Amino acid sequence: MQIGLLICDHVREEYQYIAPHYAAMYQAYLPDLKLVPYYVCDGNFPEKVSECAGYMMTGSRYSVYEQLDWIIHLKAFVQAIQKAQIPYFGICFGHQMLAEALGGKVRKAEQIGWCVGTHTFGIQVPKPWMAPPKESINLLMMCQDQVMDLPENSTVLATSNDCTIGMFQVGEKMVGIQAHPEFSKQYCQVLMEARIKRMGAEKVAKGLASLQLPVHEDIFKQWIYAFFKTTAT
Repeated sequence: MQIGLLICDHVREEYQYIAPHYAAMYQAYLPDLKLVPYYVCDGNFPEKVSECAGYMMTGSRYSVYEQLDWIIHLKAFVQAIQKAQIPYFGICFGHQMLAEALGGKVRKAEQIGWCVGTHTFGIQVPKPWMAPPKESINLLMMCQDQVMDLPENSTVLATSNDCTIGMFQVGEKMVGIQAHPEFSKQYCQVLMEARIKRMGAEKVAKGLASLQLPVHEDIFKQWIYAFFKTTAT
């Protein structure tokens, strides 16, 4: 099964000793998927939406509401994915893009601020592809923007204390999650340590301490596999 990876950023040079680029990071996390990278942030899009059996979208330093040419193009591409009924799984920026492209709203979470480190997502609506089933799951986060309003035909699948729309589904074949299951704790740590001035020392200290908690990225990996296996038909 060929899954298009819509890459929305580049790993900064100073962090490339952890992961040289996002294509490598995602392929290492999801070795059982045949990921085809498209650096959409550089304007490299699939020629047609039917090129792949499904799509994933990465995180990004950018915001989905920025009026950049590639972001505007990407919104139209997500709309085309929906129209073609092709499975889609969005991560962080990809989660927010799913909402923004289909009529929802994304804004900075001013009351909450940054969400960083390990967060617990409580499952509100279990799905068959969530196997093995869990009532809650711990995942890493690194975001300031959040989905505030959902598109039509959406269901909230999971929430966290600091993120009301932590994971949601549009229709039957499109899902987004605000977390970063593909991140390692090491990568999350260096990002926090580099952003103390932006995030605030107290927020970073709390985020770093939370890295002592277990993270269920291996379980979430199985959920992603099952999602594409059951929807990409």
